[in-house]
Amino acid sequence: MQWGMKNRLSKIIKPKTGRTVMLAVDHGYFLGPTTGLENFREAVKPLMPYIDTLFLTRGMLRTCVEPQIGVPIMLRASGGTSILSKELLHEGITLAMEDAIRMNAVGIGYSIMVGADFERDTILDLSKLVDDAERFGLIVMAVTAVGKDMAKDARYLSLACRMAAEHGAHMVKTYYCENFEKVVDTCPVPIVMAGGKKIPELDSLTMAYNAIQAGAVGVDMGRNIFQSENPVAMIQAVRAVVHENRTPKEALDLFNELKKKGASESKKKDEKPVDDSAKV
Repeated sequence: MQWGMKNRLSKIIKPKTGRTVMLAVDHGYFLGPTTGLENFREAVKPLMPYIDTLFLTRGMLRTCVEPQIGVPIMLRASGGTSILSKELLHEGITLAMEDAIRMNAVGIGYSIMVGADFERDTILDLSKLVDDAERFGLIVMAVTAVGKDMAKDARYLSLACRMAAEHGAHMVKTYYCENFEKVVDTCPVPIVMAGGKKIPELDSLTMAYNAIQAGAVGVDMGRNIFQSENPVAMIQAVRAVVHENRTPKEALDLFNELKKKGASESKKKDEKPVDDSAKV
């Protein structure tokens, strides 16, 4: 791996802990205004101080994120179909590597559809993106997309993750499952856990904790953060699990403490008396 690529990877996976907290907010590329991201700018801005990498589309980066942010950017590079499409899994390349460089991204993410009708297309596209990225020293993260008829088990996810690595991916984003150690142990590149659909906070923190204990280098979570009743408290709880080895219970206690503190501060702000002395 060339120096520039190693440098970019170190911005994603923090050298101090060897782990990462990525925030996935790319859902709109096929879901449109996803619940919790209707106002993208307002939803994402308060979360920025607590994340290691932001995973989003180039459109949202250009229109809703300030250029002065100090957070590494990973760009979604696949798409082409919507939730309304009969061929949802038939994605293609939607981002040129030159555009990723223009926006100072550290890398790109591309979904592969192992076991789907369009498996071959997505894997060949992944290989092409790896070739392009290698020329510029960018990181390629393969995302093991799973259709509704596919099982999220260790056998399938091990197959998908290993194939991604075999075709040159530098990182893999995949779902948690039982015997997750098998998935990690058979994949020679770093794995980050996908958050998936919204579940209760304790369940989400437990899933993240178990993935880390099984060898994942971190998480790339979205809905379980921005759809939480308190996203800012939740991202800090997730960070405590990933970077501080907090247990799920300890992280949930932190979540509840921060949520309570936030509610108290908000109440004080609302109750602050208005100074009318300056009015004419």
